[in-house]
Amino acid sequence: MNTIAIRQATVSDLDALTCLFDGYRQFYGRTSDVPTARQFLLDRFNNGESTVFVALMEQKPAGFAQLYPSFSSVSMARTFILNDLFVTPSARRLGLASTLLQKAVEYAKQRGAIRLTLSTAIANEPAQALYESQGWQKDEQFFVYHFATNV
Repeated sequence: MNTIAIRQATVSDLDALTCLFDGYRQFYGRTSDVPTARQFLLDRFNNGESTVFVALMEQKPAGFAQLYPSFSSVSMARTFILNDLFVTPSARRLGLASTLLQKAVEYAKQRGAIRLTLSTAIANEPAQALYESQGWQKDEQFFVYHFATNV
């Protein structure tokens, strides 16, 4: 039986998270860049800009979820963006992603958030099936637009 534990990460988890974060970026087609990934995560910790949960399987890092705080102006309430969710290929289909999602929901509820929001690649059907099985609902009301400022 695999022992799974989810806990809120601290800066002392930085090295383990860096490897996971770099793997996550590679999953989405980015080139490995461990030093920049490490600095990005360190900046989030140092500036209190995100909350990270780490999934441990047999006490080894096997996944993570990263939440960014936000707000709904219309509802005048706190929200969270579940921006990153990743489980290593060898640890997939063992319940880590589901447990990370549940931990994120629990965390948001404890902080009085009215919702969590996430997005995933259109082709990432396994993730979509997971989200829907956990009660997440696809937005049928709004389109998402992006404007690149670094062009």
